Amino acid sequence: MIPGLMISAPASGTGKTTVMLGLLRAFCDAGLRVQPFKSGPDYIDPAFHRAAAGRASFNLDSWAMGAGLMDTIAAEAGGADLVVAEGSMGLYDGVATRGALGFGSSAELAARMGWPVVLVVDVSGQAQSAAAVALGFARYQPDLPFAGVILNRVASPRHERLARLGMERAGLRVLGALPRRGDLKLPERHLGLVQAVEHPDLDAAIASYADFLRAHVDLEALRGAAAGVQTGPPSALPRPPAQRIALAQDAAFSFTYPHLLEGWRRAGAQLLPFSPLADEVPDPQADLVWLPGGYPELHAGRLAAAARFRQALALHAQTRPVHGECGGYMALGAGLIDKAGVRHQMAGLLGLVTSYEKRKMHLGYRAADLLAPMPGFAAGARLRGHEFHYSTILEQPDAALARVCDADGQEVPETGSRRGHVSGSFFHLIAQDAP
Repeated sequence: MIPGLMISAPASGTGKTTVMLGLLRAFCDAGLRVQPFKSGPDYIDPAFHRAAAGRASFNLDSWAMGAGLMDTIAAEAGGADLVVAEGSMGLYDGVATRGALGFGSSAELAARMGWPVVLVVDVSGQAQSAAAVALGFARYQPDLPFAGVILNRVASPRHERLARLGMERAGLRVLGALPRRGDLKLPERHLGLVQAVEHPDLDAAIASYADFLRAHVDLEALRGAAAGVQTGPPSALPRPPAQRIALAQDAAFSFTYPHLLEGWRRAGAQLLPFSPLADEVPDPQADLVWLPGGYPELHAGRLAAAARFRQALALHAQTRPVHGECGGYMALGAGLIDKAGVRHQMAGLLGLVTSYEKRKMHLGYRAADLLAPMPGFAAGARLRGHEFHYSTILEQPDAALARVCDADGQEVPETGSRRGHVSGSFFHLIAQDAP
């Protein structure tokens, strides 16, 4: 049992990610071994956590993961002195229909792990009234451990005094107060933050966040508030879909959940990275080519020009499996139309044609019942994952890979496709339901 904290907020956009990164680095600078986690389905934040803590961050998701997998991933904290987990959206936000273990909220995860909540409250535009909001969050779920609040975007010393007065009257502990600073925003694009590898000077930015947190947050009080409960015995991480896996990894293909890759490695699989954007070819000895999600729409011209990559991919697909997730699925299709309306040739191994000319957000958990085998999984398996993209399907002529439903059991048209040895899906795989 490693003591931990859940960094959450009433809503998105309150600054909890920069608080999270600053805390990770500040605790590490103090000599602690800190294990980061991310609540819910997010494939961007864990890379920022790793940059801040020097230790791989993993997702924990009560909708998509069963108890065994959750406890296995939680065991990654072994050897750490402190766990710091980052929530997603608002503290209690989840879905309406129960999944593998729960509804997917950060509060649910904090209660299960015994991690007290640190609520990051944006107090801009209010003062004592912020205490009423925070008090509601503290009392909404009586069994939820609650450490206190960090006041964010404080306008002045007077503003801070008033906000603290409100929290004192509500009986809530103030663990820090952060003055308003315009340079504490991380750059974003349409799927959230830019990728960690694209940040122009990420380490310097995180060091600045840590200095800021040290100056305005009681780190000793935070560490003293950390707690946890004993989880169940760990089980195995997900098995690899092949022994030698050629894994596309570059600015266009980078979204894979860390626990999957770690499970593949520990089971002895060889991960053989290559870059389609650099027109590199997958290892000819690979048993499987896996194209993760990412941002192919931002690099469609370069992918269309990557003739060596596309030829090698087609050659591999004649005898061995190829699978793509979301952006990787689009890259396996016949064409991708960018936001300017220009069509770019993709690999053509599937008939999928997608368009970003008129963006439409597709977001949410997905449960997929496979209609045919997929690398690593037999027909009939139920997979759980998450879908997040802005593309529109214009053509999807191949046989459906799965019957895909949202979290409430409603079917969605993004069924994925299969043709010969090639398959693809719009959902990012997280876990398989136990048979």
